[in-house]
Amino acid sequence: MTSPCTSSFQTVARLLVALCSFALALGILAGCGVPLARPADAGAAQAPTAVVATPALAASTDAPTRIPTVPPTPTQIPLPTPTPLPQVFVGAGDIASCGSDGDEQTAQLLDTIDGTVFTLGDNAYDDGTPEQFARCYDPTWGRHKDRTHPVPGNHDYHTSDGAGYYAYFGDRAGPAGKGYYSFNLGAWHIVALNSEIKAKADSAQAKWLQADLAANPAACTLAYWHEPMFSSGPHGNDAHMKPIWDILASAGADVILTGHDHLYERFAPQTSDGTPDPNGIRQFVVGTGGASHYVFQPIQPNSEARNNDTYGVLKLTLRTTSYDWEFVPVAGGTFHDMGSAECVGPGTGP
Repeated sequence: MTSPCTSSFQTVARLLVALCSFALALGILAGCGVPLARPADAGAAQAPTAVVATPALAASTDAPTRIPTVPPTPTQIPLPTPTPLPQVFVGAGDIASCGSDGDEQTAQLLDTIDGTVFTLGDNAYDDGTPEQFARCYDPTWGRHKDRTHPVPGNHDYHTSDGAGYYAYFGDRAGPAGKGYYSFNLGAWHIVALNSEIKAKADSAQAKWLQADLAANPAACTLAYWHEPMFSSGPHGNDAHMKPIWDILASAGADVILTGHDHLYERFAPQTSDGTPDPNGIRQFVVGTGGASHYVFQPIQPNSEARNNDTYGVLKLTLRTTSYDWEFVPVAGGTFHDMGSAECVGPGTGP
């Protein structure tokens, strides 16, 4: 006969086994399979073995532990270098005379053209005095002084080696007494030079130019000064700046702008000795800023377009690897010249 104590123990054990089986079926209890001790002798009265709840059973009522999700580190994609926007470079030379209204007509063109302004020398006639700059240049082209990068001409140097010119333009004319400097405009490197001082290969200007071009390699380069190497006007060809031209050519320069002869002329790309060369430099003469016009002399080789009866400005649109040119006449003018060309790319150096 089973004792009441043994019967009670068996009942409790069955309940615990059923509970553990239910817990194991739910997957929340890992320690319920431990066997329970039974009395050695069914007929002997023994105290039941204590049943201790396992940690798994104690924790079975807790909510499941959440493992934090670490967001992936985003991949940094380098942004492309922005392409420089096209830049407008516009101007002329041989500009302001109090006895002519030509400079007022060309200044009115500048009033309608955004961009950076250049001058190509002989800014104030006849001698570049402070008074002539104040009375003749300032009321017209002086309206655009804050966006102008000038170079001097021979008439500007009639007064104490350009003292009036340097005083009027100040820092915009580069170091006083030198008249050469450079800057970048969009993708282009621009070099302002001085044809009124020494320009031999061993001159201070030439040595500065070599260092400047070496420090500023560019796919497109433009230089400008007053007296041209090539011209079909009365001043004709002038070899004074030949060493400068050769330095520029070695660096792969594309365009040279000049004035001095009071007319407009565009040349095909060529070398400093006048040999046609598709990788040479294209020179413009733009002496059409307002001073009275000159008569053409025998036309020079490689001259492609010319005019000597229209005031106007040359507007260049400088792109990343190319440029557009357009001669813009004053109101009533009918002469136009326009075109485009690719840059020749960096040169091989001197």
